[in-house]
Amino acid sequence: MPEKTPTGITRQQAWELLNQKVGSVNLIRHCLASEAIMRALAEKLGKDVEQWGIAGLLHDLDFEQTRDEPSRHGLMAALVLAKRGVSPEIVRAVKSHNEETGTRRQTLLDFALASAETITGLIVAAALVHPGKELSQVKVKSVLKKMKQKEFARNVDRQIILECKNLGLSLEEFVQISLRAMQAISDQLGL
Repeated sequence: MPEKTPTGITRQQAWELLNQKVGSVNLIRHCLASEAIMRALAEKLGKDVEQWGIAGLLHDLDFEQTRDEPSRHGLMAALVLAKRGVSPEIVRAVKSHNEETGTRRQTLLDFALASAETITGLIVAAALVHPGKELSQVKVKSVLKKMKQKEFARNVDRQIILECKNLGLSLEEFVQISLRAMQAISDQLGL
């Protein structure tokens, strides 16, 4: 009988599900980066590290299937997760990380997931402009500077990153937590 957890899914089961549904190495790396940031945020805020981490890992489960229909992105993943008995809090956060689904962010988990998964793009872009293309070369001050440059990583929605304030964190604190979390798994991210 499968192990039952408060999240409704173990980390190992989540990892296997992600690898069944996602073919892109870069998308898997994005999900790993999101998971790392979510775990670090949960630790900082005294929340359920496993729950927040799994939300980060599984948030883009349906991205490859819904790429051309953004309003469905998150909804298909939420259905898959709900059928598997994943906790309603995770299902809701997955739905609301993309507000085009019509689900507005309300909980700390919702805001954390949206801002965490969005900042991964800015941090990766900041790493890629360094000669060695390594996360270890990226500094908080550099990410904050890039955040102000609208043309840099222009597809990264700065307003979503700024939702970190709903977590009671300043932008600088949020960037520091996010960067450290990604640097800690740089080998898995290929950076």
